[in-house]
Amino acid sequence: MWWIYALLAAFFAALTAIFAKIGVENVNSNLATAIRTIVVLIMISAIVYFRNEYKNIGEITSKTWFFLTISGVCTGLSWIFYFKALQIGEVSKVAGVDKLSLALTIIFSIVFLGETVSWKAGFGALLIIIGTILLIFK
Repeated sequence: MWWIYALLAAFFAALTAIFAKIGVENVNSNLATAIRTIVVLIMISAIVYFRNEYKNIGEITSKTWFFLTISGVCTGLSWIFYFKALQIGEVSKVAGVDKLSLALTIIFSIVFLGETVSWKAGFGALLIIIGTILLIFK
């Protein structure tokens, strides 16, 4: 069932790119990122609240806090750079290059998590890297 959530994530990420491109047209990209972040914060906070998922917050370990904090910083930096790229570039190219994150994630999962990757996943990552180079350098 994980792949259903992954497909939904990809679908909404695609819509995010389109709506963000329209949204950054007449506003500073950092302000646009801040607005988007506030909307996400309100939305996920409401979900956590109404599902009573905040009750175990005191049980979260310092290791978990540390890595979630670093993940949040990386998310913020990703969004800042993504919105700036959308503001000055074509959405089809920006979103395509952004998906290089998939190939990088495969590489990082091997290096940092010790995961094994099939030859199909490795080949797919290579194709993504080649596609990214083609998008950037036409």
